[in-house]
Formats: sequence, C-alpha cells, structure tokens
Amino acid sequence: MKEPLPRRIRAFLRRTTLLDRIAFGVIVLWGAAQWARAFRISVPFSSFLGFLSFLGAVYFLFRILPWVRNRVLWRLRNRLIVAYVFIAVVPVILLLTMVGVAADLLYLELGAHLLHDDLQERIDLISADGDAIAGALGQELRQGSSPNNANLLSRPAVTGMISAAQESWSGLQVHLNQGEHLVRQGNGRHFAGLVESEGNLCFAAANQISDKSGSLFLVTEAPVTPAILDGLTSELGPIQMVLFQSTNEKPGTGLVYENQGRFYVAGQQVASRRRSLTKPAHRFDMRVNGASIFEAVRMKPEKDSTTAPVLASFSLRPSALNRRLFTSVGALGPALVTLLVVVGVIFLVLEAAALATGVVLTRTITRSVGDLYEGTLHVRQGDFSHRIRVRTRDQLGALGDSFNEMTSSISELIEEQRKRQRLENELSIAREVQNQLFPRSLPALPGLELAAICKPARTVSGDYYDFIQVGPSRLGIALADISGKGISAALLMASLQAALRSQAMLDGHGGTAALVARLNHHLFKNTSDDRYATFFYAVYDTVSRTLTYTNAGHLPPFFVLNGRVQTLDEGGTVVGLFDDSPYDQGVVQVSPGSVLVAFSDGLTEPENVYGEQFGLERLRDEVVRQQSSPPNRLAEGLIAASEQWAGTAEQADDITVVVARMG
Repeated sequence: MKEPLPRRIRAFLRRTTLLDRIAFGVIVLWGAAQWARAFRISVPFSSFLGFLSFLGAVYFLFRILPWVRNRVLWRLRNRLIVAYVFIAVVPVILLLTMVGVAADLLYLELGAHLLHDDLQERIDLISADGDAIAGALGQELRQGSSPNNANLLSRPAVTGMISAAQESWSGLQVHLNQGEHLVRQGNGRHFAGLVESEGNLCFAAANQISDKSGSLFLVTEAPVTPAILDGLTSELGPIQMVLFQSTNEKPGTGLVYENQGRFYVAGQQVASRRRSLTKPAHRFDMRVNGASIFEAVRMKPEKDSTTAPVLASFSLRPSALNRRLFTSVGALGPALVTLLVVVGVIFLVLEAAALATGVVLTRTITRSVGDLYEGTLHVRQGDFSHRIRVRTRDQLGALGDSFNEMTSSISELIEEQRKRQRLENELSIAREVQNQLFPRSLPALPGLELAAICKPARTVSGDYYDFIQVGPSRLGIALADISGKGISAALLMASLQAALRSQAMLDGHGGTAALVARLNHHLFKNTSDDRYATFFYAVYDTVSRTLTYTNAGHLPPFFVLNGRVQTLDEGGTVVGLFDDSPYDQGVVQVSPGSVLVAFSDGLTEPENVYGEQFGLERLRDEVVRQQSSPPNRLAEGLIAASEQWAGTAEQADDITVVVARMG
C-alpha cells in the first residue's frame, strides 16, 4: 500500500540537505523574478539572483548525475546516444552560447559608442557656441575694450551671441575670467567637454582670448537636463547619467564607485523622461542594458582630484542597432540578414542529420546487445528454450552463438532453481511463524505510551522485542539481538521468547538480575556453544514510578528527561555464552515526561559514503532533538535519520527500536 503523499514528501525532505533546499529556493525566487519581469515589475538584484540560480542549477546537475548514471545511462544505447550528444550537440550549444555572449558584449560596446557620439555632438555644439561668444568678445577687445572690463558681456554683439546660444541650451551661463585650468586640460587655447560645476553635471566650453592689451578666459556652460537626454538622436532607449562625488571614507550603503584607491558616492542623477525602448521586433529581440564611464573635469579642482567620474547607463534593442549598422550597405542589409539566417538553419539541419545518423548507427550496434539482454531475461525466468537470432557474422554475432550454446547446456540450473524456490518458501513460512512471536498489540497502562519497530535485514530477523505485563501496575520491556542471521537466529529467538515469558510470569518481584541469570542458564544448557544473544530487560512500575533494568551485553538504551540523557548499562555479559554469569540490576526514578529508547546495533552501524558509522553520539543527538515527538513518530524518525546518514534503504543488519514514554 502506498504511503500518503504528505508522509512521502516529509521522507523526501528528510533525505535532502540544507544546501539542496537553499539552491531550490534560489531557483524558485529567480523564476518569480522572471514572472514579475514579464509584467514589467522591477525586481532588485535580479542579475545577482540570476547568477545564484545558475549556480543552483549547476549544483543540481551534479546532484542528479548519480541518478542519471543508474537509471538513464544503464542501457548501452542511451550511453552511446549521450556520447553522440556530447560530441556533436554540446559543442554547438557552447558555440551558440559564446556567440550570444559575444553579441551581447558587441551590442553593449555599440550602445556605449552611440551614447558617446551623441554626447560628443552636444559637446561640439556648445564648443561652437563658446567659440562664437569668444569671437564676439575678441572683436570687442580689438576695438579697444579692456580685458578687465566687467561689462564686456553686456555689449550688444556679445549679448546677441549669448541669446542665440540660449535658444539651444536651457540654463546656459557665460563666465569671464574662469576656466584657466580647463584650457590647460584642453590644447592650451580651447576646451570642450563634460564638467562638474557646484555638484551639477554640465556641458562646457572654455576659451582663452588674447589681444595686445591682454588676455582673458571665457567659460560657456549648460547643465545636463532630461530634455537634453531626450533630444539625443541615437536609437538608444532610456538614458541616465549619475555624477559621483569623492569621499574620504568608504561608504557603507548606496551606489559606490572606486577608482585608484578613492571612493565616490552618487551625487546628481539626470534621467531621460520621454525616451522609451522600442517594441521587440521578434521574440529573440531582448532588452540589453549597458553602461559607460565618463570623466567630468571639475570647474573648481580639488587638491588631489581634478576630475569626477560619471556613470551613464542605457538600454537598447538589438534590432534597432542592426537597422543602423546595415544602413551603410543600403538594400543589401536585409539580404545579408536573410543569408545569415539561411546559413544558420542549414548548419542546424546538418547537425540534426548527423545526430540522427549517429542514433541509427547506435541502434544497429546495440540491437545485438538488446537481444542478449532479452535472452538473459528468459534465462532468469527459467526459459532455457529461447534462442538469440544472430543477424551478423561479427564479434557480436559470435557472442550470440556462445549464448545459445550456453543455454542449451544448463538444464541442471533448473533443478537448482527449484531447490532455491523451496528454500524461499521455507523462509517465508519461518517469517510468518516469527511474526507470531512479536506482540500483536501493545499493553495499555496509565501514564505509559509504547511503540516498537523491527525492520529485518533478511526474510527473518535476529532481533527480538517484547512487552510482558507482569502485574496490574508492572510491565516488562525486553529487547534482544540474536547472534547470526537467518533461520538459526530465528530459532534461537523463539527459544528466548518462550523462556523469557515463562520466567517473567513466575518471577513475581524477584528482580531483573535474577531473571536474566536464569534466562542465561537456560540458553547455555539448550543451545550450542557459539550461539548467544545480547539482551536488555526492564520492568516499569507505574505505582512506584521506578524502572528496574538489567543490560546483558546489549547497547545501552537511552533514558531521556528534559534533554538530559542517561545510558542504562548496569548488568553483565551476553546471555547463553557462559554459565553462571553474574548480573546486576539498575534502578532509575521515573519523572513525568521520561522517555526510554532501546535499540539494536543495526540502528547505529549504517555507514555513509566515507565509511563513517552513524554511531551512538549522532543517535543521542537525534533522540534529544526528537524527544517531544510521540513514541511511534520518534521511532520512525530515528530509523529515518539512520537511513538518511547511510544514503540508502539497504540494510546490513536488523534494525529494532523500542520507545516508551513514562510518567
């Protein structure tokens, strides 16, 4: 019967690691971010989240490799097909990925180049306006005006030039006797470019005007505004420019830029308002985001810094850049694009044909292997009359002939199979008989909850547990691990069960040590010298709230109360090996909420892939962690923890867990 879905989910989650859950959560978050992006919802750190999801996918790829190797790659045909895929398909995918990355970088570079050209056009424009104003001032100087005359900018000719420039520039200003260091930044006579003026990003031109009567410096500047960014002529989408200001200490938050050991924080930000990204021309016309760094010369240079970095970010569509790139070839542009698509399609068709050819060859090669496997299935079912059809006269054909000769001469295997079947039937009967030895129902005493699980490693188990009510308020709890496995261990278990129940019913209040001593004497007299059992027996009295026990060579059970663990190791050696062995008994005072956990060594001995056993310490930690669970859940949880440590449900030894919550 299938387990309920919630239990299967919990069992699956117990087998997963913390790293599995983190990787799965990151991938889910990335999927949610992509879904939000489809609805034009901005998600912060989406690029970093994409990188983490890529790492999570790579992690899961390595996690599923063992499963793929054991399930998918079991067939030789599948292995050869995978080999063809790695030889033919994977290189193409890597090549296409490289082309995509290269195209993305190319479009970023082209976008930065277009933005640089657009800004350079504005710089050339303000340079021309500055030259015109400087020319008018030079004319005034040649007419006899003094360079130190503060009213030079009020002269009609100069005012007219300034007014004409202000029609193209919003907020244009002209300053006399400023910008000497800007001119030095240029060619010694003239400068044009981006400047930082009182925390604002501006286009500026600086000129030096010389005459017989002297020289003066002129600065023409206009702030970078959203209207200017909206007026840029390229095919770029929204544009934003951020001016960075230097700081002496590394900022803790915000946008930070580092250059040559200096830190810069974001200052003025100017963004376009009416620019929008064109609609995609096709489904592969993805949005490409890019950025470029410019240097703005400071209008008032600082002691150790004459420039300020400017971050210009933009977005674009590859189709828009393609149209501009193919403009130079005219009508040949669409034809070239079509030719590129046709060549790519032909390339993919040839690649698919090569893969199909490889699959056909693989099927031809592996057909003989499949026939051999089918023949082995018939042999496994006892049908030795099946013969393999030999289609070719090669090495695989010779292998088929050998198989046919083998199946014709193994009639003795049929008898061996029948003997094995009889043995399995006997084991099945032994298993049914052994099941009758375990308690069919759990005793019910006030303040006592019980649970017990026995998972045999083979058809029959060598572990034994029992609950024996020895009085109105007293319950005996027994757990034994019989030496050996199989039918011999089951027979000794039956003898132990009969002796224990008879001794317990006649015991009265003689104590657990005396009972274990008599049981040891009985087994020693009635079993061979190499047969013995580890044995733990305890009696819980609900009236006196005491637990009396004797441990005969068994793994010490755990007695847990409020997170404190006591091991019950009072007793002696194993039973059935030495006659007249002395045994002691221990007494534990039971408080409300006390938990007794007894177990066999099959719970502690499973090893992980590194050969490390689950061990008593890890089991103790699990008991403390799950001590508040109901007894049946606690027993299942301990077995699940041991199996999760081993990484497989296959058992090397019988596993038995007995849990009693007392008080």
